[in-house]
Amino acid sequence: MEAFELIRIFTFFTLSFLLAKFLTPFCFKLILKLNLKKHIKKENAPIYSSLHLHKEGTPTCGGIIVWLSAAILIFLIFVLGKIFDGFFKALDPINRAQTYLPMAAFFGAAILGLIDDLLGILGYDRKIITVPRKIFIYSLIAFVGALWFYLKLDWDVIYLPILGLFHFSWLYIFLFALVMIFCAFSSNETDGLDGLCGGTMLISYIPLIVFSFCLHRYDLAAFLAIIVGALVAFLWENVYPAKFFGGDTLSMSLGICFGVVLMLTNTLWLLPFLGIVFFLESGSVILQLFSKKFFKRKIFISTPIHHHFEAQGISEPKIVFWFWIIQAIGSSLALIFFFLDKFI
Repeated sequence: MEAFELIRIFTFFTLSFLLAKFLTPFCFKLILKLNLKKHIKKENAPIYSSLHLHKEGTPTCGGIIVWLSAAILIFLIFVLGKIFDGFFKALDPINRAQTYLPMAAFFGAAILGLIDDLLGILGYDRKIITVPRKIFIYSLIAFVGALWFYLKLDWDVIYLPILGLFHFSWLYIFLFALVMIFCAFSSNETDGLDGLCGGTMLISYIPLIVFSFCLHRYDLAAFLAIIVGALVAFLWENVYPAKFFGGDTLSMSLGICFGVVLMLTNTLWLLPFLGIVFFLESGSVILQLFSKKFFKRKIFISTPIHHHFEAQGISEPKIVFWFWIIQAIGSSLALIFFFLDKFI
């Protein structure tokens, strides 16, 4: 059984990677044809704009490659399962208890992120999708997911190592929403350098596949493998110098899905390790805003913190590599602590 599931996971990863690589040139041509290009905001961010002005006009919305590849592959397996049943039915990763919510969160957030990207390209983002409104959108998605967990799955527990499971009753809804908002906001803030968001998310998603497999949530592990395969193909073109950017359609979908899987696998306690870079990025923004508000001075030259390092003259590839290393250390620690807790 486990051997078959391992083969299924690696097969899905490979097929997703190959499909995404195949779709990349077509998606890139479509992005160019529709003139979906990055606009560097110069208002209220002179340091950021001076650092990134050379990226003005770079094609964006490249995250389409990731979620479109995942959607096509999942749909094909589902259709083949309906037609032939048997083997293909066993391959189908769609599962009410395991993948309904992660899939809905991933694809739903991708569509909302795409709308946000399009508004930004058209120059309406500051008028329509303001920061408070964006937080509201995150909250709306989060509360829908929380209600699904609480009412449909009858899920209201949080696991803490050594101490065990704790029932939070209706308070679980607010905790779930808080985690979703953090993950969505942090992934969005991390999306600022070539390969930074995609790379750190890739390193965070791999342990989630391991957790899901060890907890016998094989369909969830297969779904995550599909995302990771497509994400690797995307990063092939997104590392410095990026051929295109992922946009909010990628960062939002990856962040929201990441948070949902943490809750679904009861590994929220590992978030400080799996999301170490996300804490650094969003934490720097919050600290900067707090300091400017109450002390009328900045702590960092620019935020998120990767822009602070940029402003100090450190090269973009070096900063990204630093953050990948930090994320790899955090993810490795998460794996170690997970196995120590489960099997020792």
